[in-house]
Amino acid sequence: MMSLSDLELLKLIKNPETKEKGFRFLVEMYQKRVYGVIRKMVIIHEDANDLTQMTFIKAFKNIQNFQGNSSIFTWLYRIATNESLNFLEKKKKRFFFNIEDHQELMKNYIESSPLIDGEVIEKKLQKALLNLPEKQRLVFNLKYYDDLSYDDISKITDTSVGALKASYHHAVKKIEHELKIE
Repeated sequence: MMSLSDLELLKLIKNPETKEKGFRFLVEMYQKRVYGVIRKMVIIHEDANDLTQMTFIKAFKNIQNFQGNSSIFTWLYRIATNESLNFLEKKKKRFFFNIEDHQELMKNYIESSPLIDGEVIEKKLQKALLNLPEKQRLVFNLKYYDDLSYDDISKITDTSVGALKASYHHAVKKIEHELKIE
């Protein structure tokens, strides 16, 4: 697959004759990364797949509103993180279970799913992440796993850099505490 700049990609997408081709390129370029962000938040593969599709559907429907104030990557990540947070919130409300039950369900999934491989420490880290508030977990994932700058995370989450640094610091401290206990 060839690599396209944001401007080339937008030019393809905004041209009615090449819109579908351009959007296929967009999906090919970003699908794995978008799936990764979502998967780290919702844990369960099937949910992550569904939310990845929803992210690209929303992007397709709203690409004409893309202003170019950020990269396409940042714009997609923002859609993906919003989809993930909304999904988790709806899931809690819909099933009327408390957050501890939901966290336990996801911890069991981490332990038993053949789709999640990794060392024992990685599984412990994933379980510790589930104990974080969702926004702290999101900030931790974007910084630690995706190695994004605080500026990029700020654009994605619409949060100040100072607040993000504090969230990341608190997340790290909670994870360290959690891993020491186990």
